[in-house]
Amino acid sequence: MNTSPQKSLVATAWVFLLLASLLPVIVLQEILGYSVSEDLRSAMTGTVILIGMALTFVWKSIRPLRSFFVLFLVLVATEWLVFTKLDQLQFYQSWLNNPSFNVFMLAEQSLRLIVTLVIIAILFLLKKQFGAFFFVKGDVNAPVEPVRWLGIKKGERWNKAGKIFAIAISSGTLLFLILAGRPPLDIVLRALPFLHAILLAAALNAFNEEMTYKASFLSVLEEPLGKHHALWLMAAYFGIGHFYGVPYGVIGVLMAGFLGWLLGKSMLETRGLWWAWFIHFWQDVLIFSFLAIGSILPGGG
Repeated sequence: MNTSPQKSLVATAWVFLLLASLLPVIVLQEILGYSVSEDLRSAMTGTVILIGMALTFVWKSIRPLRSFFVLFLVLVATEWLVFTKLDQLQFYQSWLNNPSFNVFMLAEQSLRLIVTLVIIAILFLLKKQFGAFFFVKGDVNAPVEPVRWLGIKKGERWNKAGKIFAIAISSGTLLFLILAGRPPLDIVLRALPFLHAILLAAALNAFNEEMTYKASFLSVLEEPLGKHHALWLMAAYFGIGHFYGVPYGVIGVLMAGFLGWLLGKSMLETRGLWWAWFIHFWQDVLIFSFLAIGSILPGGG
């Protein structure tokens, strides 16, 4: 019996995901020189998703993608409301513009948590069980599917591989941050009072990103498309979304895409969020530590 997804289903998912990603904005801004506002970007993305959703009602072959379009639309609409309306409220502006890392970083993470909670709610309505969208710890000692180019051999398990990936990714991140920032030792020591905020922000950000942009997409794409296509679609969307991040451009896309693929792989194989969150958390501890250091002016407060 052939259980592979129809080509039309896979092609439709790729076309609409790429059109609803940051890719059209990148083309307009980087190639055509046209500046795209946040409102226009949201409108473009929302229109693409609505067209895709409408097609699921008239094109039977792609009907299994309806949950994907529902999730995508809720995500885009919630992000638009939170990051263009809610964050403009006076009390949020006072927190976001506060020079203290303890205040502005946790204010930003609280906004991202709102989006995540909405996504969890819509996923529960769609899937009925938390485990169906990876909102569980999972089997932390599950087997790792071999990947020759990563050196992962048959018989390895996530309980060991997860720790190795956490150390390797965190070490690479630390090296990049040191080479890019080179903070003086006295400022590093002065950042220690921010440790509690750094740890909380890292924990929240890792949870928010893994739940909102990885577990969510995997949970609605795995059933209609299979693990392979679901994983690469999620990784592509996550990577493209980091084009304007650090590092900037194609390098940033490739790095974020690889990380998205690896952490998504851990979710699919362990059926849970633990290793994806754990690896992401330690990377974010380093990133937020340097952001805290950067918020301290040399010689100032």
